[in-house]
Amino acid sequence: MTAELATIIDFIRYGASRFGEADVTFGHSYDNALDEATHLVLQTLHLPHDLSPAYGQARLTSAEKQAVLDLFERRVRERTPVAYLTGKAWFAGLEFITDRRALVPRSPIAELIQNGFSPWLDGRDVGRALDLCTGSGCIGIAMASYNPDWQVDLVDISDEALSLARENIDYQDVGACVRAICSDLFTGIPGEKYDLIVSNPPYVTESEFAALPAEYAHEPKLGLTAGSDGLDFALRILAEAPAHLTEHGVLIVEVGESERALVERLPEVPFNWVEFAVGAMGVFVIDRADLVAHAPAILAAAAARG
Repeated sequence: MTAELATIIDFIRYGASRFGEADVTFGHSYDNALDEATHLVLQTLHLPHDLSPAYGQARLTSAEKQAVLDLFERRVRERTPVAYLTGKAWFAGLEFITDRRALVPRSPIAELIQNGFSPWLDGRDVGRALDLCTGSGCIGIAMASYNPDWQVDLVDISDEALSLARENIDYQDVGACVRAICSDLFTGIPGEKYDLIVSNPPYVTESEFAALPAEYAHEPKLGLTAGSDGLDFALRILAEAPAHLTEHGVLIVEVGESERALVERLPEVPFNWVEFAVGAMGVFVIDRADLVAHAPAILAAAAARG
């Protein structure tokens, strides 16, 4: 059957059909079979992601056909995310090296970065920014790429994730303004202060993790789970961030589906929930002043977790 496949378009169509037939799960950079198949085919052929449609009728060599078909079958059989199969992922319009040392880049915070964090940073001066729980480094490196006058720190507790982040620092050539630091949240950066702290920490509950599709088993659990309600890290960040924010600093955190649990636990805290192009995605923005004003409640909630 596959002997009839010849062109780039043929293989993209076949891959999308194969993924749909096998009922694979999407959610790692792409949300549909056609985009995943396109990424896999173009990366395997070492072609740009924005390849002109004029090349769609280009024919593959025998070796190229086999390489693409092998990856299609691995995607179906192993349920490995496409980004791990190709070793590359796109985030905020930038290409990143991707493997199992860190989660596949996919945060909606990419939209904030590309939009200049408007309106949240409108009228504010940012000199230093922190990407907390950086993983592959995609958020912090993208911030530096879009704002080359910022000094950006990438922090993670995982040495493996940091090794990948450092590779991406070199890959994007932002070493002059980005550094990677091993730290358990803020413990390894005493005295450091930032105008902007952005974090996509683990926020999946243990029950949610147990029910995740097989694709997520390829990612490090350390980067996903955060206790029974998904707030183990978010509450620590809220409690500790004021000491690391400048007077007019801003904190932005992604908590995903744990948004409801956070609001129920801290109903009086004035979280600003970001509306993205596709709707709400569990990302809040809060000023340092509001964190300080509600510190007693935040500290009590964090302390109650032991």
